Amino acid sequence: MVGIEENFAAFDGADEILRGWADGLRPDPDHTVPTWADENRILSPRGANEAGPWRTSRTPYLREPMNALSPCSPYQRIVLMKGAQLGGTECGNNWIGYVIHHAPGPMMAVQPTVELARRFSQQRIEPLIEECPVLRERVAPPRSRDSGNTILSKEFPGGILVMTGANSAVGLRSMPARYLFLDEIDAYPASAGEEGDPVALAEARTRTFAWRRKVFLCSTPTIRGISRIEREYEASDQRKYFVPCPHCGEKQVLKFERLRWEKGHPESAAYFCEHCEARIEERHKTFMLENGEWRATAVSADPLTVGFHISSLYSPHGWLSWERIVREWEAAQGNDEALKGFKNSVLGETWVESGEAPDWQILCDRRETCHIGIVPKGGLFLTAGVDVQKDRIEADIWAWGRGLESWLVDHIVLNGGPDDQQVWDDLTALLTRTWPHENGPQLTIAKLAIDSGHAAPAVYSWTRKMGSPQVIAVKGVDSFNRASPVSGPTYVDATEGGRKIRRGAKIWTVAGSTFKAETYRFLRLARPTAEELAQGVLFAPGTIHLPQGTTDDWIKQLTAEQLVTVKTKRGFSKFEWQKIRDRNEALDCRVYARAAAWLVGIDWFHERKWKELEQQVGVVKDEEGLQPDKPAERIAGVLHTKHSSKHKVHRSSYLD
Repeated sequence: MVGIEENFAAFDGADEILRGWADGLRPDPDHTVPTWADENRILSPRGANEAGPWRTSRTPYLREPMNALSPCSPYQRIVLMKGAQLGGTECGNNWIGYVIHHAPGPMMAVQPTVELARRFSQQRIEPLIEECPVLRERVAPPRSRDSGNTILSKEFPGGILVMTGANSAVGLRSMPARYLFLDEIDAYPASAGEEGDPVALAEARTRTFAWRRKVFLCSTPTIRGISRIEREYEASDQRKYFVPCPHCGEKQVLKFERLRWEKGHPESAAYFCEHCEARIEERHKTFMLENGEWRATAVSADPLTVGFHISSLYSPHGWLSWERIVREWEAAQGNDEALKGFKNSVLGETWVESGEAPDWQILCDRRETCHIGIVPKGGLFLTAGVDVQKDRIEADIWAWGRGLESWLVDHIVLNGGPDDQQVWDDLTALLTRTWPHENGPQLTIAKLAIDSGHAAPAVYSWTRKMGSPQVIAVKGVDSFNRASPVSGPTYVDATEGGRKIRRGAKIWTVAGSTFKAETYRFLRLARPTAEELAQGVLFAPGTIHLPQGTTDDWIKQLTAEQLVTVKTKRGFSKFEWQKIRDRNEALDCRVYARAAAWLVGIDWFHERKWKELEQQVGVVKDEEGLQPDKPAERIAGVLHTKHSSKHKVHRSSYLD
């Protein structure tokens, strides 16, 4: 080495060249990620509840996952399935800081969307760099010339950190990566554009680094059989954190069923040892966590993969308490969606969807006295779901209100195949038809979603001809996606006058499984009794109302599928919707109408928007100073007139 230094001495910049050459030869350090974090990490008040120096002793259960992320660990894939309030993302952030400081190389961090990646960069990565002097030395300030520091890209000597979204196929294949941080993978879309599973696309970026690669997959789980993190965890050695009882010393995994309290008094919550039945108080948590250990409970399908699962019952003292967990549990009773959130985010476990079809006879008995073709008082805007068959087009008109409460307003059959121009003219007429509201105004369809699964060229030609945001073409896929059940638009080829137009039509993809499961869950909701309704008790959010004229055959179609578990070629379980009756048009139309309501924005309307809609249909009086920020026709399709449509349509025999 000395001789080489002498030979280079005569050249300008020799010292820098030699240092770079020596750095390239130097092996990865034995220094571990948790040791680095304890020595260098400063938590910023911008993104941490407990700002100041990082202490792994505060979250001892993160030590082993961070050790596995260290270069000296033989593991290449690290899986963390977790509850909320546990510091899982900070575990990945510590790894990012370590890589920049000690083991530089190309690194990619993937969030569910590009927008979330930007937020992750601004709220997590920028404070990480700003608060740690050793990182500030290596990452240039974003405002300096040629710094290589942008919102989604951070350059440092020997490497680069690129942040992207799982919805961006271009971002996922932008570069080879030695290190890959996949955060909240259960919120990833089913496909990155049209290029397939985003996890698989991202992992393909690490192949050229062979045994030197590291992949960290971290997420709270979602639905059994669909959850990516559950699938990855079940293929691992399935480690669980065993903590000792402060009384008998026996180690155990914390389970929700061992948490006990007096009914109605969450403040009395305490844990009871499964070995000695002794009462364990919240204050004992610190001792238990400090003396806990990870134990494998299975044999990994891949010896280079290690998996960890931990629930929020382990949340350190002063964070999420057992009392708060009990309060969340009690508040979730009777609400499947809230129970699902509790199981996912608190227990870190998957939710089992109840895919059994509701009893159609019970639904028949629940039919209400409201009239066909009339929008009930609670309905604030209309959407339509349209299904194209070889000899007809069927359309269901649904009214939507607060809390996703919905009413079937009409079912219409337009006779004629996709090649019959008259049937498309009749469908066009539906866009201007009005339905009277109980309070007087006339409502038109705010948005119509038509399935393109059959006769796609004809559907694309019609939607292109309409050229209006009131009409969208949709394509259903049999998958769950709670983060974004409707995605798009993407562009497809269309024809017009026999001429092919490249990318001439727009199409939205609908995760049918999500809306089918939601529909069945809503159909099972308990109803208030007549006495309760007289006393002012409201229907539960999500309640689906069917008018008295709805026929048995239509209700059978609404419940024509069930969710079953099937095995994949790799041996994993997955859910699949299968028909139990030949005809399911009513269920399909419901899914498309629900997708249209999602695109209108019903899932995130704020209180002001609800009041605007209620004012338009006369549910509440105008309040001083409260004006709709869009015309009525653009928000809810409301026309404050008394006339009826001139267009003739044929109401289906499904509605008497």
